[in-house]
Amino acid sequence: MKVNERHMALISAFYDALGRNDLAAMESCYHPEVSFGDPIFQEIEGRDRVMRMWRLQLGVRDGLRSAYKDVRADEHTGTAHWTARYTFSSTGREVVNEVEALFRFEDGLIVRHHDDYDFKRWSRMALGRPHGLLFGWTPVWRKTIRDRATQQLDALA
Repeated sequence: MKVNERHMALISAFYDALGRNDLAAMESCYHPEVSFGDPIFQEIEGRDRVMRMWRLQLGVRDGLRSAYKDVRADEHTGTAHWTARYTFSSTGREVVNEVEALFRFEDGLIVRHHDDYDFKRWSRMALGRPHGLLFGWTPVWRKTIRDRATQQLDALA
């Protein structure tokens, strides 16, 4: 892998902005046709919709503190590990989520951003007992969480 310092700096700028809750700076890192995916928001298309997702996430993640490390990038792709620490607002429960991020670049911007984490572990932390512990691993529960998140995202339109 030939290291691309510009793309590594772009990933770092994105996470620095996330750490400051600076949505405008985060948005400036994204290509207009960016797509985002994670275990809850499986596939979101377009910078406007992706930024609505971040506004929603920052709203339900009370006191989000983030840290990142292991940033790597080449001409086309990049990776990073980041940790999100926050209080999940609907339950008041503390969450520490370890996330592996994958990026693809186009025109010097992030055109694809995919975050991956252990949904079951997140569910136990965010939702607690009995829901997170008993149901966090089931497809039906995941669909319920995903549907609720999509409804909240659509309500911001």
